[in-house]
Amino acid sequence: MALTVSDVDRFEAARPRLEAIAYRLLGSASEAEDAVQETFLRWQAADVERVAVPEAWLTKVLTNLCLNQLTSARARRETYVGEWLPEPLLAGDAMLGPADTAEQRESVSYAVLTLLERLSPNERAVYVLREAFDYPHREIAEILDLTEAASQQIFHRAKKHVAQGRARTEIDEAAARRIVEEFLAAATSGRTEPLVRLLTQDAVAIGDGGGKVPARAKAFEGALAVATFMRGLFKPSKAKRAIVGGSPDVYATTANGAPALVAVLDGRVIGVMCLEIGADGIAAFRNQVNPDKLERATRLWAASDHGEPLLRAF
Repeated sequence: MALTVSDVDRFEAARPRLEAIAYRLLGSASEAEDAVQETFLRWQAADVERVAVPEAWLTKVLTNLCLNQLTSARARRETYVGEWLPEPLLAGDAMLGPADTAEQRESVSYAVLTLLERLSPNERAVYVLREAFDYPHREIAEILDLTEAASQQIFHRAKKHVAQGRARTEIDEAAARRIVEEFLAAATSGRTEPLVRLLTQDAVAIGDGGGKVPARAKAFEGALAVATFMRGLFKPSKAKRAIVGGSPDVYATTANGAPALVAVLDGRVIGVMCLEIGADGIAAFRNQVNPDKLERATRLWAASDHGEPLLRAF
């Protein structure tokens, strides 16, 4: 049956929420867009007059499409070159979704999205629907064809896994900028000691180049190893300029709600470094340089006001 204008409008009203759910489930904005578009095609083919609660129907279809995608994605990531990291979303991106509560903000943080990769598809779906969108377990059970008790058990198990992986620390935008500026000053000082003082003892640094941009296949671990790497990363050299095609400008911003550095060259985002802040300092650097995962960031960057760069790298 052909959709009426009202049917299309109803779907478009749900699109932002559907995209935010899909992004949290998949860790990829492009895959989230594809899943939402496929959901629309299913909506277009359905007898919508017989759908009692359209929002619930759309969420169920989308979630199951994402679960299928997650199952196949796990196989693909086994052959992925180097570390796999989620696609970062810059401040102001509508796909970040609701951010009214600490739980909602945390659910889309880069740190948590990385931890969600350790969960089974069902665990991830229950965690996202409950923690980020406050779905009652009764509705989650209907979406995933589970019992309500099973949904509750899965949620508690998933939440425990995520909590074991990190300590929650929330900071405001002004504090995030100060942390980024302090880090850059230390990283460009030419000395390791100032950097070590900013890091937790178990700090890690991870990069995702997807085999298209040089990135270390194994994470750096420990404050000294990470500080030594960062000092070298921000040291100017002809080799670095040759690899990226010039000297990128580096800006302070937030990505997925946390402090971040964005490297921009000729209007194109070529890297997003997300900082995870713990109680004792910077706990992790997750650097996304895979160009396939920076296309959306580039589009948003071109359409936003981002001020002056903090430095010109390399």
